[in-house]
Amino acid sequence: MPNKILVANRGEIAVRIIRAAKELGIPVVAVHSTADRNALHVKLADEAVCIGSEQSKDSYLNINNVLSAAIATGCNAIHPGYGFLSENTRFAEMVESCNIAFIGPPSKVIAMVGDKVAARRIAAENGVPVVEGSEGVIDDVEAGLKVARRIGYPVMIKAAGGGGGRGIAVVNDDESFARAFARTSLEAESSFGDKSLYVEKFLDRPRHIEVQILADKFGNVVHLGERDCSIQRRNQKLIEESPGANISDLLRKKLGATAVRLAKAVGYVSAGTMEFLVDAGGDFHFIEMNARIQVEHPVTEWVTGIDIVREQIRIAYGNELPFRQTDVKTFGHAIECRVCAEDPMENFRPTPGVITSVILPGGPGVRVDTHIFAGYEIPPYYDSLLAKLVVHAPTRKDAIRKMRTALEQFVIDGVRNNIEYLYLIMHDPEFVKGQIDTGFIPRFAATIGGERYARFAE
Repeated sequence: MPNKILVANRGEIAVRIIRAAKELGIPVVAVHSTADRNALHVKLADEAVCIGSEQSKDSYLNINNVLSAAIATGCNAIHPGYGFLSENTRFAEMVESCNIAFIGPPSKVIAMVGDKVAARRIAAENGVPVVEGSEGVIDDVEAGLKVARRIGYPVMIKAAGGGGGRGIAVVNDDESFARAFARTSLEAESSFGDKSLYVEKFLDRPRHIEVQILADKFGNVVHLGERDCSIQRRNQKLIEESPGANISDLLRKKLGATAVRLAKAVGYVSAGTMEFLVDAGGDFHFIEMNARIQVEHPVTEWVTGIDIVREQIRIAYGNELPFRQTDVKTFGHAIECRVCAEDPMENFRPTPGVITSVILPGGPGVRVDTHIFAGYEIPPYYDSLLAKLVVHAPTRKDAIRKMRTALEQFVIDGVRNNIEYLYLIMHDPEFVKGQIDTGFIPRFAATIGGERYARFAE
């Protein structure tokens, strides 16, 4: 059977996967909901199949419909992208049972690490410090309250099968815990098809540092350096960079070695990410393992020169990694800004609508991963991400300057977006100095009153 890949996703990541597959000479089938019938990934694919109505549960989360589309079009591989079914063990099992290659880890690995609770346990068993929390899934509010009282508020309620910043709530007392528990459970079930939750201690103003790894089916595992993902709103990343600013060489080596050790411990295959929180004292704590490609993978691609999605596909088709750890070199500095259809001055409220015109920035060291175009209607059913603006330069200072220019040249008309907000962050003294942590956005928001922001955005 000739190779053919079904992309079980939408938006910019579907476009990204399609381009990587076509560069490898592999035809691609896109799936889409009724809301995405005119989406860019549908236009770029060789074939397209509608798999359901606009709601995710009826389309992108509908396992039977996705598999039926793959079988009907003769696909021998499925790339799940990120979100949706990317870390769904049952989906991976069913793909494997149909003798279709899953472009990601084996289902047994996803079962171990896709479940955040199990991943924490594996890390602890391998001598990696974890953030204090529940030892397993919390079945009900009362059980969760006991854990929260034991470890002390504030705590985080998190989806066991979550990712991408969804299915997370920070609570400060018993009263808010009960409300947040029910709300987070519903969000987890809606976003990931799994309502299981666990509780974790909330660390005050840590840095969110993650390490990208690649592993083939022959036991070769390498890490591609770290990314700083500390700048987040509503527990979702907004700006990422690689390498991390003000990270010591010693900490960098420890994080890389730890990530590789954990990957080997679970028999990991494909692209994956180990996520850590680094406290003010420089100590790191494992929080989760992402068994998929991540939104922010382009910054790692910039500084290493390695096409991560391409390697994902090659690994799934049984190829060995063409490099070893000693071959991986990093050069320069990369920053990614997530451009979203949302209003930063209204608590990042999503702003779906029709894009009337688009002007994309360009030039040396500028990359835009996007699925938007003039006339594109942003549906209200999915994530608000419109584009990832990524820059690369010799130094962090140069990268910041390049990002400022790129943001100045990025125009999206017709819907409210966060481009001006990102531009302001690029001028913030704390950000410029690399003095960032997960509490950056609340501090930053306090410095840009609505009046000042309105003047700037005119």
